[in-house]
Parts: sequence; C-alpha cells; structure tokens
Amino acid sequence: MEAEKMSEKLTLIVGATTNRTRYAYFAASRLADAGFPFIPIGIKSGEVFGEEILDLRTKPALEQIHTITLYIGPAHQAEWIDYLVGLKPKRIIFNPGTENPDFFQKAKANGIEVLQACTLVMIASNLY
Repeated sequence: MEAEKMSEKLTLIVGATTNRTRYAYFAASRLADAGFPFIPIGIKSGEVFGEEILDLRTKPALEQIHTITLYIGPAHQAEWIDYLVGLKPKRIIFNPGTENPDFFQKAKANGIEVLQACTLVMIASNLY
C-alpha cells in the first residue's frame, strides 16, 4: 500500500538541473531515494537520476501530475504560471525563495493546494 501511495504522487520538478549544488538536484535525489516518481523540467538539458530533463520552454503536455515543486524564483515564473496551473496538479510546493502571491492566487482559484514549504524537509519528515 505504501508503494502504491508513492506511485500516485508523480512530481514535476520545475527548475531541474544537473548541478549537484542546487536544491532542485537534491530534491530529485531525495524523491528517487524515497521511491517517488518524478519528471524533471527546466531550461537546462541533461539527466538526473535516470530521468531526462524536459525543456520547459516547449511546455510539454503532461498528465497525472500530483505535485509541482518549484525551484525557480518569482522573477522567472510569469511566463510559466498558466502552463503549470494548466497541468492541474493537486498541489504546488513553493520552496523557500519561490514564493509568489500572484501565482498562489491563480493556483488556489483553480482548486490547487498551495504550500509554502520545503520539499526536502517534507520528504525527510515523511510529510510528502
């Protein structure tokens, strides 16, 4: 049952990178270690933990996204907000430094749960 719950929480990592010093990379590592499926997406190409980073600029059609975890700051979010909300995730996690009141409101208006939290802490605390 635990594995079934994990597989239901497909996570989109926005701002994914192969840079081992970035929090988005740590998130991919922790999600992989915990058994949560994820899709990395960003403007940098490469692969993280066996998953190819999708090009955010192409706004790929994705389905069944449970969680979006954000690793891009508010100054770089505007052109992606409609796309990300349109993926109809159940929740969006605004990691420290990504908080954006306009994005919060748009997500909430579309029935999406908004969390100001840290994905890494949530996983480590079994709150993911």
